[in-house]
Amino acid sequence: MSIEKLSFARRRVLGDLHDRCDSIDLVPVFLEDDPKTEIGFADQSMGRYADAFSFHLPAEICKLLSAGRFSFSFGYAHAERTEKVPRPRFKLTYICLNRVRPLA
Repeated sequence: MSIEKLSFARRRVLGDLHDRCDSIDLVPVFLEDDPKTEIGFADQSMGRYADAFSFHLPAEICKLLSAGRFSFSFGYAHAERTEKVPRPRFKLTYICLNRVRPLA
């Protein structure tokens, strides 16, 4: 099983919360079917200020993810509050890939 790298804009993954999320180092990635088995990880390997998450996942999952067959959900913890930032920030703890069901 080969591991591929696929990158998405933070806005694509986090939606409207992208500006409130702290940068990440390594975050585990799971499938909704099996939330206990880590299938890969995500990071910001394109640089600290790059506006993208890079997913390191098996090739078959990367194909489905790039074809729009998954949506994202995630776990998070509240980040330490600072006086400079009025809105609360958070730090991702994991990302979960949820299969998109076709309309019948």
